[in-house]
Amino acid sequence: MKHNLKITAILLLMFIVTQLIGIYVVNFYSPVKIVDGKTLNVSAPELPYGFQPPELKENRDFNFAFLSILFSFIIAVSLLFLLTHFNAEFFLRLWFFIVVAIALGISFNVFLFDFMPFSVILYSFPLPLSWTLASLLALPLAFVKIYKRKFLIHNITELFIYPGIAAVFVPILNIFTIIFLLVFISIYDMWAVWHSGIMQKMAKYQINKLNIFSGFFVPYISRELKLKLQKMKSLSKSRKSKLKDKKIKVNVAILGGGDIVFPIITAGVMLKTLGLASAFLVIAGAALGLSYLFFFAEKKKFYPAMPFISAGIFAGILVGYLLT
Repeated sequence: MKHNLKITAILLLMFIVTQLIGIYVVNFYSPVKIVDGKTLNVSAPELPYGFQPPELKENRDFNFAFLSILFSFIIAVSLLFLLTHFNAEFFLRLWFFIVVAIALGISFNVFLFDFMPFSVILYSFPLPLSWTLASLLALPLAFVKIYKRKFLIHNITELFIYPGIAAVFVPILNIFTIIFLLVFISIYDMWAVWHSGIMQKMAKYQINKLNIFSGFFVPYISRELKLKLQKMKSLSKSRKSKLKDKKIKVNVAILGGGDIVFPIITAGVMLKTLGLASAFLVIAGAALGLSYLFFFAEKKKFYPAMPFISAGIFAGILVGYLLT
């Protein structure tokens, strides 16, 4: 097992909670609902900040959108690698801040829209009131997350960032394009981790240089170190002072943002294709694939998570179609 049982359980729990929030957020913005096996087009709230996607109907429209996503992905990774190579910390932090603030605003808007008692006057302002309040909540959280590095804020905001991102991409993907996208991302993940090592380098750069990380980040100390620290309590003051300046090695359990967001996107696509049950099957399959990786991975080794998660997702999609 790569991490101890407690840390593994925490990562899996955060992963599943984020998936469930993602389904809720994606469903809120989706104009397509599956009711009793029938596809209904309903009036849904627009995505904030001008991210409302065009309505796609033909397969060629989805194919074009898929190619656009691949092209954008290649550009984004290339730009990120280039900025990392030149140590452009200011621009990288600004980039992360903008993305985080927008994604949080999209997710927060859902809960504010649903639960505000004054939803009747939402559109009496130049901007919808829920958008404004979501931004006022998202901006300071994004600032603390990117520029202050608060462990609790980092992981709490992670729960809402990926649902917001997924809500943008789900409307422009269908079942065929999401399968191709998962295959592409899985192959890239294997190449980036096992062959080139780019993923490890970028993760280390984010953590050590930028003091940020796009994904869940759970530091912990080993059981052996805990026992040593307990023994140190009984030492004399003179011996404690000698050990005071010694560095303590802290283990870190991480799960990358891509490993979190792609299952949400796939579940969202299945939600509008076959309904809620199929979306839950995708989440269950992704969680099982991730669990397999966590339990059978070896310590101090890097693994690409997407091939395992994608395998679980494909199993969930297949079961969803078999039960339809």
